[in-house]
Amino acid sequence: MKQSLFEHRHMAEWEQFSRTLDSLEGDKNAVGVENFPSDYRRLCQHLALARERGYSSFLIDSLQQQALRGHQQLYRHRSRLGPRVLSFILADFPRLVREQWRFVLAACLMFFGSLIGFALLVYLYPELIYSLIPAEQVSEMQSMYDPDAGHLGRLAERAASDDWAMFGYYIMHNIGIAFQTFASGLLFGLGSAFFLIFNGLMIGAVAGHLTRIGFGQTFWSFVIGHGAFELTAIALAGAAGLQLGWALIAPGRQPRGEALLVAARKSVLLICGVMLFLLVAAFIEAYWSSMTAPSPLIKYLVGAALWMLMAAYLLFAGRSRHAPE
Repeated sequence: MKQSLFEHRHMAEWEQFSRTLDSLEGDKNAVGVENFPSDYRRLCQHLALARERGYSSFLIDSLQQQALRGHQQLYRHRSRLGPRVLSFILADFPRLVREQWRFVLAACLMFFGSLIGFALLVYLYPELIYSLIPAEQVSEMQSMYDPDAGHLGRLAERAASDDWAMFGYYIMHNIGIAFQTFASGLLFGLGSAFFLIFNGLMIGAVAGHLTRIGFGQTFWSFVIGHGAFELTAIALAGAAGLQLGWALIAPGRQPRGEALLVAARKSVLLICGVMLFLLVAAFIEAYWSSMTAPSPLIKYLVGAALWMLMAAYLLFAGRSRHAPE
């Protein structure tokens, strides 16, 4: 290709890239950062082609100068990853949860409704638990929360495990449940609805049974702390899955594939927040919930504070116009 044709074809891109560079060099918070890495890579490709084809030194020098300036800006803005993550945690994520309140409300009704409802049923009719959980697993649950067992929330063979090992176990287990609840939303939301209700029934059955047989104090003092993050995370994962399903059921004027893509962008951001919640929940469960030294009253007070903190975070964080960017 002749140099004149090459310049004619790409001159508009180079001029736009130059304007973007001027904007970025003059303003640390300039717009256009999102597309800048791909624009920079394309300019470097043009520079490589110009050198390979032996175009004039004037063109090569001009492109090389832009590439050098682009390299500086690329790594300058990459260094802002930390502030972006902080902005997501402190403002963007709770705003997104509030924005998707319909899906969050539906998921909470399915999950917490089935949990509370079945817990009451099992408490009133103890034999119901065996219709959902095998007797062997019920026995294991009882040994985990037996006040005389000397350990809390762990099977006997895991009681001797160090907290770090249990921390890893809780992360993998909880993330598996959350991802299953989220990804199954692609079945037109039915999968997410099923796992929300199923997990609610399972947790409710255990809660009702242990309370009924007199192990309620050890059980509730164990779960109240990390439950603020873990249970909320499961509900939010379900909300993200329901959002995917709704995009397939009611795409509006968009093609289903495009509507699903738009919904997936927000759902994936929700899941990023869910992963953070599960990380915090696993840490609390491994290093605080399983401790036997603090009295149940202390654990109830800490747990209540964590639930209030969680509610305040989701309801009020990020409302200020001056939230970090």
